[in-house]
Amino acid sequence: MSERALRGTRLVVTSYETDRGIDLAPRQAVEYACQNGHRFEMPFSVEAEIPPEWECKACGAQALLVDGDGPEEKKGKPARTHWDMLMERRTREELEEVLAERLAVLRSGAMNIAVHPRDSSRKSA
Repeated sequence: MSERALRGTRLVVTSYETDRGIDLAPRQAVEYACQNGHRFEMPFSVEAEIPPEWECKACGAQALLVDGDGPEEKKGKPARTHWDMLMERRTREELEEVLAERLAVLRSGAMNIAVHPRDSSRKSA
């Protein structure tokens, strides 16, 4: 096919098919309302599960389903602290024993704490 035959047509933009003879799936209009007072309808299939919230077409805020249940709140996991994770690995008695051992080493002076060379130069200046 020569290039001249395609010149002047918009192949991607325009569809040459028609909707004649096509049965569309049954649809329902669902109404949403956002906190800024905007109301709009969205078409859904009759068989589709309707989401309880949708993004507002006008302002982008979360719009809630009119005359419907609100969204389900997700249960969040409580934050695990360092102490919680430590208590999963050791008992309180074991921790007290480790603490006593480390305190004894510190008090005896057997632990040689090295000073970083940069820290020693700051103290002398």
